[in-house]
Amino acid sequence: MSNTHSDTAHSNTNEATVESNIRPEYDDEIQKIADYVFNYSIDNESSNPTDAWNTARHCLMDTIGCGLLALRFPECTKHLGPDCPDQITPHGARVPGTSYRLDPIKAAFDIGCMVRWLDYNDTWLAAEWGHPSDNLGGILAVADYISQKNISQGQAPLTMKAVLEAMIMAHEIQGVMALENSFNRVGLDHVFLVKLASTAVVAKLYQLPRERIMAAISQAIVDGQALRTYRHAPNAGSRKSWAAGDATSRAVRLVDITARGEMGVPGALTAPQWGFYDVLFSHTNKDLATKPEDERRFTFQRDFGSYVMENILFKISFPAEFHAQTACEAAVILHPHVRGRIDEIEKIVLTTHDSAIRIISKEGALANPADRDHCLQYMVAVPLLTGDLMAENYEDDYHEEHLSIDELREKMVVEEDAQYSKDYHDPSKRSIANAIQIFFKDGSSTEKVAIEYPIGHKRRRAEGIPILEAKFRASLATRFIDSRCQQIIELCNDQEKLEQTPVNEFMDLFMAY
Repeated sequence: MSNTHSDTAHSNTNEATVESNIRPEYDDEIQKIADYVFNYSIDNESSNPTDAWNTARHCLMDTIGCGLLALRFPECTKHLGPDCPDQITPHGARVPGTSYRLDPIKAAFDIGCMVRWLDYNDTWLAAEWGHPSDNLGGILAVADYISQKNISQGQAPLTMKAVLEAMIMAHEIQGVMALENSFNRVGLDHVFLVKLASTAVVAKLYQLPRERIMAAISQAIVDGQALRTYRHAPNAGSRKSWAAGDATSRAVRLVDITARGEMGVPGALTAPQWGFYDVLFSHTNKDLATKPEDERRFTFQRDFGSYVMENILFKISFPAEFHAQTACEAAVILHPHVRGRIDEIEKIVLTTHDSAIRIISKEGALANPADRDHCLQYMVAVPLLTGDLMAENYEDDYHEEHLSIDELREKMVVEEDAQYSKDYHDPSKRSIANAIQIFFKDGSSTEKVAIEYPIGHKRRRAEGIPILEAKFRASLATRFIDSRCQQIIELCNDQEKLEQTPVNEFMDLFMAY
């Protein structure tokens, strides 16, 4: 009897302490992303390829323009340039608006940092939020580097169509992943999706085989992910302005490691106890932890195609967190009605949706520009007072000279409209509604100004594109002479010519000497 008991105990101990070492196939989710970038044809499989290519072209213009505007701010430019002074990089990738020629890893960081600095590039809103054009950092840096290297070896450079294709695919990966998978609810920052999408499309630009693409994607998943704390009170700060640059740059580094033969991690997502799902996507979230295991995995509302690029949200009018865009539009409309009556205001009611309340509704002191451009009340107060909102309005000097901004913030009441929240998540609408009504001490009030869709929404595309093009023209004028600006604009307005342009020649136009 004692021997039997001993054997049983020994067996149970083995079951509890010995791990299975059967190496799995790559997780289905990893294969799904890899198969998309490896096999998908936008021209042959997209339901609306013309719309996808045209929107990608406008996205390219707007994204580079946002980066050029950021070069006016020393807090941004201090991050740019080679890691080692006087470093020379053969075939170095160019950073638009500068004279830098950098290795593609640092160039990806610099471009990504510029693009995101002013919170003025495109946006995607769903269960997760983010800015898919952040991926341009890795895409443009790698495409420029490959093109110059190819030419030096007597081979053809990449064309801008390859850049646009990579943008469409990166947008799609990041955006579709965001539709039903909320990383913010488990405390992770959305730049995880930038790293994931950039890794996949950069691997494609390097023409890696399918297995190597999967290996690179798996490295991005196990890499460790950023916390959202630098976007929220009390820690909101400037890291949120370079975090995406860091993510797209890291993607380039991980692809480089994988291209050199580094093995992948096939069960990066699903490995019991040690995989992404168990470590980062369930146990830290009580809602997820109570669900069955198969519901604690990424879900895909739709297959990958070109949906996200076709429906991307452009930030056209204001350098402001996107959940506040319609609120800023409403504030501009109300400005003439409150100008001269600021001291008479008793209460300002802001009606919004749950996502805006969760991430940008703040009271109390705001510590820095990054804190202010993620404060709904601040972003409404400025256009109420001035009739506009610009990046300079977030700076310390401006804030210190306009104490009336904080006085207005103290009079604001934020309320959720359940219908606004519902329509925000409705795939057929994806609205970003806000409303403002102002009440005066004498008992009078303004009308309630409600705006459901911002000017950068697909439903207002015809209205928005001319303003986007004017925004691009203005951004070019901050860095280049008129003749160069006109040359760039003529090229970017010609879809066919742009697609056929070698990447290195396109980047030549954006060099500052």
